[in-house]
Amino acid sequence: MATGTATDRAKREAAEAAVAEIASGMLVGLGTGSTAAFAIAALGRRVREGLQVTAVGTSLATEAAARAAGIAMLDFADVAHTDLVIDGADEIDPAFRAIKGGGGAMLREKIVATSAARMICIVDSGKTVATLGTRPLPIEVLPFARNFVSDAVRALGGEPIVRMMPDGTPVLSDQANLLIDCRFGPITDPAGLASALTAVPGMLGHGLFLTEIDALFVGRDEGTARLERRN
Repeated sequence: MATGTATDRAKREAAEAAVAEIASGMLVGLGTGSTAAFAIAALGRRVREGLQVTAVGTSLATEAAARAAGIAMLDFADVAHTDLVIDGADEIDPAFRAIKGGGGAMLREKIVATSAARMICIVDSGKTVATLGTRPLPIEVLPFARNFVSDAVRALGGEPIVRMMPDGTPVLSDQANLLIDCRFGPITDPAGLASALTAVPGMLGHGLFLTEIDALFVGRDEGTARLERRN
């Protein structure tokens, strides 16, 4: 997949294909990141054409973008279940196991994804991998537990790096927690790593999405491929 315009075109086409699955009356979860932004734009166009939907966002930035696009938004705190979630991924393997969190919203993204009857992941072909771990695995950490959690990550074979702003201040999640990017190399046992991370006190959320994704839309030069988990 070429970079730049070609990649953006692939993301846009995959997002538009996913948004086409939204039916009137649905409550939709909207993801965070560059690919999800194309889905917000596509849904906004459908709303202006008459589609009646409500949505929840997985980040403050997503909520603001969706409102600007004319999409009726709800506070997820008042929601228990959603019909459909559309989100991107940093990388995804053939078993629909993904790493998410490059945009720092993986904790909210996982909550919203778990609430959904169906989750669609949209990516360009550069995000598909044979084995997870080509990119860092983000985790959200209580600031009080920074060193404790970092030491636990090292014990699991990872290299933790606190995400920083250009001015040297830490990047914070919408919940004002630290984001730590952990390089593990090839992740041969994603389920085992997920369980081990979840057991660490102070680690509030990780970017391994192992069972949430039901369908995958991959933007490619030759068009968008639509894959279902059952395949």
